[in-house]
Amino acid sequence: QVQLAESGGGLVQAGDSLRLSCVATGTIYSNDFIGWFRQGPGKEREFVAAINWRLGKTWYTDSVKGRFRVSRDAAENAVYLQMNNLKLEDTAVYYCALSKSDYIDYRPGSYAFWGQGTQVTVSS
Repeated sequence: QVQLAESGGGLVQAGDSLRLSCVATGTIYSNDFIGWFRQGPGKEREFVAAINWRLGKTWYTDSVKGRFRVSRDAAENAVYLQMNNLKLEDTAVYYCALSKSDYIDYRPGSYAFWGQGTQVTVSS
């Protein structure tokens, strides 16, 4: 059993940066994937980025490529999402989640463990 807790959200202006943290309680296994998802007002939850725990390989949705960077710190049992050049459309609740799938999957249903979410609001 893994528990995930996000932090680092807030209210920022367009063009600013934020760093979200996801700290895990419990064991993250080498083949696990940690994903970041977001859900904007009136929208479905969508994939943002993910990282494979052992390899450190990363994946991003097109809209955040070049602006967001996901990383991990095994000593802290944590995953981070560095968000730069934030845009209005990045406004959402951001969730981290853990998948034990054998391969990267962008679907929320493939992630068995979820954090409570952290709000990111980008204003003009």
